[in-house]
Amino acid sequence: MKIHEYQGKELLHSFGVVIPRGRIADTPEEAEQIARELGGKVVVKAQIHAGGRGKGGGVKLAANPGEALQVANQILGMTLVTHQTGPEGRLVRRVLVEETLPIKRELYLGIVVDRAAGKPVFMASAAGGMEIEEVAAKDPDAILKEAFDPDRGLQPYQARRLAFGLGIEGPALNAAVSMMISLARAFVALDASLAEINPLVLTEDQRVVALDAKLNLDDNALYRHQNLKGLRDTNEEDPLEVEASAHSLNYIKLDGTVACMVNGAGLAMATMDIIKYAGGSPANFLDVGGGANAQQVQHAFQILLRDPNVKAVLINIFGGILRCDTLASGVVQAARAVNLNVPLVIRMEGTNVEQGRQILSESGLKITVASSMKDAAEKVVAAARS
Repeated sequence: MKIHEYQGKELLHSFGVVIPRGRIADTPEEAEQIARELGGKVVVKAQIHAGGRGKGGGVKLAANPGEALQVANQILGMTLVTHQTGPEGRLVRRVLVEETLPIKRELYLGIVVDRAAGKPVFMASAAGGMEIEEVAAKDPDAILKEAFDPDRGLQPYQARRLAFGLGIEGPALNAAVSMMISLARAFVALDASLAEINPLVLTEDQRVVALDAKLNLDDNALYRHQNLKGLRDTNEEDPLEVEASAHSLNYIKLDGTVACMVNGAGLAMATMDIIKYAGGSPANFLDVGGGANAQQVQHAFQILLRDPNVKAVLINIFGGILRCDTLASGVVQAARAVNLNVPLVIRMEGTNVEQGRQILSESGLKITVASSMKDAAEKVVAAARS
């Protein structure tokens, strides 16, 4: 689950991370009032779930409260387009108004899970303000790394080693070490999948402040954090993904033409791969899960068909907990309910597969049954093209 910058900063601040003074504003008038309270000169930042806001015109400086009013009026309500939003952009509904700081240096701090090591890895770089992927591509050695045990947290000696590697010295050293340890503690305690401070700034007066912050929280751990569920902003998500989550379905929209319905993430990945291998392009990732019932299958089918880019549908199911006859019943109900008008190819194996095939054949619907994954992929790609 992605959250906004201001939400991430508030969470990190509760763990001891130092952040600029500021507040969220829904109107230009609120932005003006906040600027007045902060002493006049402020930065106004659009709040959307995407990076590159500054380049898109979503981050602006204001020298006084009057300018803050004007700038907020420009940003609020704009459709902000960045390299992460896609050409459709995102509507800006809120801005964060913060004090400006006397910046001396900009650094990068971040934490992700290293799947190979089975641990979180703390990353730091002197190239603050840049996309970490760009830094990694140009100069991988510029990224310092420290893997740490989540139960023990980032150790002081590890944080000092990172700080020394970044060239931090003097009074800022202890503050930087403290912030790194706090960031690592927040990452583990919040069950985050990503935590970034970019940039972390060293100020002229030797302060260490998180000028920006990004937190992604693991959806699968939200049952442990009931207080965090309210941070979700469905305005920032694809409407079909929001609807799918309401029915306990895992759906991610892609840009192809072949819709995929599967049960199990591994099978979903294999299905998308074989569609590409057959010369097509998947329109989505949709996993109905192992325990789906006929009603969930029907909801999944309806969601798939509401994507206007879909030219054909492939259902690829291994019947274990989800029996093939249950799947077939759900598909038939859904196809009749939505008046199916695109080709449908089904490949299924497993529990009650013969009963499932019989339900499909007796439905009177135009459904192509494939004998294998390869056969299914070739048939659905050909159908999408025609």
